[in-house]
Amino acid sequence: MDKKKAVVLGGTGLLGFATVQELAQRGYDVFSVALDLPSDDLFAGLEDSVHSVIADVNDMSDDEIREKLEGVYALFYAIGADERVLPDAPATRFFYEANVLPTQRLARLAREAGVKKFVVYGSYFAEFAERLHETDLIHEGYPLTRLMQEQVAFAEGDGAMDVTSLRLPYIFGHMPGRMPLWKMFSDQMKQTEVFPVHPGGKTAAVTVKQVAQAAVGAAEQGKHRGTYAISEYNLPFTEFYQMFIDKMGLDTKLMEMPYEAVREQMAQLDQHAASEGKEHGIKMELAGELRAMDLSIDPAETKETLGYEDDDVIAAIEETIDYIIEHE
Repeated sequence: MDKKKAVVLGGTGLLGFATVQELAQRGYDVFSVALDLPSDDLFAGLEDSVHSVIADVNDMSDDEIREKLEGVYALFYAIGADERVLPDAPATRFFYEANVLPTQRLARLAREAGVKKFVVYGSYFAEFAERLHETDLIHEGYPLTRLMQEQVAFAEGDGAMDVTSLRLPYIFGHMPGRMPLWKMFSDQMKQTEVFPVHPGGKTAAVTVKQVAQAAVGAAEQGKHRGTYAISEYNLPFTEFYQMFIDKMGLDTKLMEMPYEAVREQMAQLDQHAASEGKEHGIKMELAGELRAMDLSIDPAETKETLGYEDDDVIAAIEETIDYIIEHE
């Protein structure tokens, strides 16, 4: 029996690489398409089932992409820009061009090539844009375009290809050759004696292994137009920051304070960005407010549907911090 073929766009990034490994373990023939190869032996031991192409899919012609997608069962879209980018204003246009238009093009070409399953790696900010109407998050450039990204992909798939979207929260884990993005917190902790934290602030969190399992589960078991906000552990920011302090042996102290005490400072960051012609995908004033809120997600909402397994988020955070300390 022939193996099913899968293409992972961004297959050498943290999420894409974990997805490649999961697909190979489940018996797929996998093609990774990515901008670079962070380690020469990244796919060591997977040579029989994983094929790596170093290229920018956005530079390929439609015919080239359709040719590469011939006979492919599932495409995993793990590329694009996230909310850490500070683009020229207006931010909505930047994220529309970076995430929405390329996704629509790839979904259209995948459908035309006969691909059956298309999985978008999205953001839990899209989930909370729909849940937290009082925040007006839905009108911020980044979450707005994440919602648009889903809708254009769904529309391209209607009637021919099942399209699903993972709404991803904080993700922990590491891979060879790439510094975890969480290094930004270790850098901040080193530079201050007192670090503010807002009581009650929480975030949903998962391990990178769970993201990969959920992604393959979305392709195999998800329903067309399904949006899946995944979670394993609802992480208090106080606990998260303290783990960095303890692991790194810092004298930094956490100081609990209400968000209103720093709101003006966050607003000034937005004003500074605007003075330079920039705009955050989620304005800093609102981003700070969100970190003071409980952004928990019940794992039961998606775990059984997608079939991702229990995992130890705290252990993954500790391993991630250890990796940062060892490699910075």
